[in-house]
Amino acid sequence: MDGTGSEDAALATAALTAKETRALVQEAKLVLADARTLRADDARALGDVGQALSAVRARSAREDLGSIPISRVRDVTEGRLGLGALEHAGYSTVLDVLDATPYALQLVPGIGARTAAQVQAAARQIAEAAEQTVAVRIDVDDRTPETTDLLIALNVLVAAGPDLARARDAATDIEKRLTVLLPAARPARGRWRMLLAGKEGRGRAREAVAQIASILAAARARGTRLLINQATVDLLRPRVTGFEAWADFELRASEYYSLLTEAAGLEPDRAAAEGFVPDDISSQVKAQQLDDTHRRVSLRGYQSFGARFALVQRRVILGDEMGLGKTVQAIAALAHLKARGGRHFLVACPASVLINWVREIEERSTLRAHPLHGPDRLAAEAGWLREGGIAVTTIDILHRIEVPAGFTIEMLVVDEAHYVKNPAARRSQAVAEWCDRTERVLFMTGTPMENRVEEFRSLVGYLQPELVPQIRGSDAAAGAEAFRRAVAPAYLRRNQEDVLTELPDLVQVNEWEELGPADLTAYREAVARGNFMAMRRAAYASPAASAKLQRVLELVEEAAGNGHKVVIFSFFRDVLAVVRGALGGRAHGPISGNVPAARRQRIVDDFTAAPGHAVLLSQIQAGGVGLNLQAASVVIICEPQVKPTMESQAVARVHRMGQVRKVLVHRILAADSVDERMLEILRGKARLFDAYARRSDLAESTPDAVDISDQTIARQIVEEEQRRLGVTPPVPDTSPPITPPRAEGAVCPDSGNVPSRW
Repeated sequence: MDGTGSEDAALATAALTAKETRALVQEAKLVLADARTLRADDARALGDVGQALSAVRARSAREDLGSIPISRVRDVTEGRLGLGALEHAGYSTVLDVLDATPYALQLVPGIGARTAAQVQAAARQIAEAAEQTVAVRIDVDDRTPETTDLLIALNVLVAAGPDLARARDAATDIEKRLTVLLPAARPARGRWRMLLAGKEGRGRAREAVAQIASILAAARARGTRLLINQATVDLLRPRVTGFEAWADFELRASEYYSLLTEAAGLEPDRAAAEGFVPDDISSQVKAQQLDDTHRRVSLRGYQSFGARFALVQRRVILGDEMGLGKTVQAIAALAHLKARGGRHFLVACPASVLINWVREIEERSTLRAHPLHGPDRLAAEAGWLREGGIAVTTIDILHRIEVPAGFTIEMLVVDEAHYVKNPAARRSQAVAEWCDRTERVLFMTGTPMENRVEEFRSLVGYLQPELVPQIRGSDAAAGAEAFRRAVAPAYLRRNQEDVLTELPDLVQVNEWEELGPADLTAYREAVARGNFMAMRRAAYASPAASAKLQRVLELVEEAAGNGHKVVIFSFFRDVLAVVRGALGGRAHGPISGNVPAARRQRIVDDFTAAPGHAVLLSQIQAGGVGLNLQAASVVIICEPQVKPTMESQAVARVHRMGQVRKVLVHRILAADSVDERMLEILRGKARLFDAYARRSDLAESTPDAVDISDQTIARQIVEEEQRRLGVTPPVPDTSPPITPPRAEGAVCPDSGNVPSRW
């Protein structure tokens, strides 16, 4: 406090009587006691989690030690111990040594007391190292007593909700300040004490009382004491049963994992969690405070960094891989700006995710969402202008949103921003206009670099035009680091394997099938016609004899036997119709491009709510955007996709934050067919994709690095198959060209679909 503040404080407290001062100090003592109680209860709850976590780690480490050969004990002692006698006696693993008593070891010829002690000390050293490095995962299919105890301990913190973190911070601040101020204020409790304190003591006492009064006034205004007491009550609630803890975990897995990540020290590598941004930007982002007053959910470390990155850099692209919570990071940034006085915010997204945005805003913040879509759009727009909050509209009707002159939007969020990569499109122009009138802009996309350097440059051009000259194709050729340096001020990307250390395994299996006689006949006909799309789905042309369809049904039945939910993806609606017919109609969906957004969400909700096994059908290009399908743990892809990103996006809708089971991905492939030709080409292109796009770098160092949907390569595949099968291509049509129809059942904007005829 500066000199003026001290004088003001002294004047303010001079008017207080000794009785009033004593009452003030007494209130401060009660508040301090409440803060200390909460901190003690919170520490106890965290201690219970730590103890349960140690037991989980010990069990997991013990399982690992059973596979570590006893020779590792020799390595720890740098070869000083001879273990031949123990190995002869049947001690083959480190666990065997740990489980043995010193007496049992000494019964082995050649092993004395000293050697036995050294062997067990070395084994314990290996065990301690294993416990520190063992992976901590919660598997709903392996409910050990130790994991159950861990979930029960975590449930205490999860049930307390995000208010616990705010209460903990407030209690810590109050304890820190009042612990110092209360002793200093003691003389002010009585006239004689003040007289005996001397001039300096009286000054310190008056200033301390003034600061205490200020702290208590702020606490009353914010309801801090009620917040602290409620958190204490929440921490002292009776513990749930193991069954209840598991049931709650399946509903709120991401919240459990968030707390576990913090408690277990599972935070990912710092550089990876920060998207490998330069140190100067990282330092600025870390210095940015993030106000959580209007947020209802806790953030993981990398999510907090992403929200603060958007606030510090002001106009950026958040390009996190799917499943990492880009939406909640955007909401956290919006909630922060609301707490700092912002009133109006705007989100533009594809229609397919509009409902999801509204739900996420309402569930994860106190801000009001106004869906500016459908017949009530104008009324909702008027309500947003009048009341404030977050307007959520579609990218395609953004140009219709009208605001008064001088109206301020605190932040514009554009989800799936790669939809506006074409500057000539009307929706792109509308986004550009809104970017020009808005100071803070956040673009969100998991695949902003999937096509060309120029398209990525156009996205950055909306945000920070001065960076565009620095984004060159040569940066990609120079490697990952060069590209990251060029775009770091405007681009942040993290990948699942870098930051979600606890994700269940993703198991991918290629299911190769032989084309049967009917399949092969349909395939040869499609090849002879040069019909690429018909070649891709020829294996389903005769359902009664389809080897691929039979394998799909087998996988569905296997999943049903285990009570697992299944999502079946295909590019083609007619293939999904065949699968649905083979399942006897017992499937949800299909979700396709012509299904309205509200209907899509209802289909997903019904699928998620279905008890036990269920099947959801979806076109892969529709299911890859805007849908959360964590209820499923089995994914079946009916045919390989021409874009690796399309398939990875669809799988990421299942294998994402909040998933609690291992995810099995089955690709149904036909040997000696277009499927095999496509995979051969994609293998080389996937390496480029991994080298650049998955490390926040340009997706292509050369044209078409991750996309084989263009006509040239598709024609190449057709011609190779025509030669291999020895079929004669049709005589070219010399009549005037006409615009060919889109392949039947294929609906994928901007996919570059090959015409059904050449």
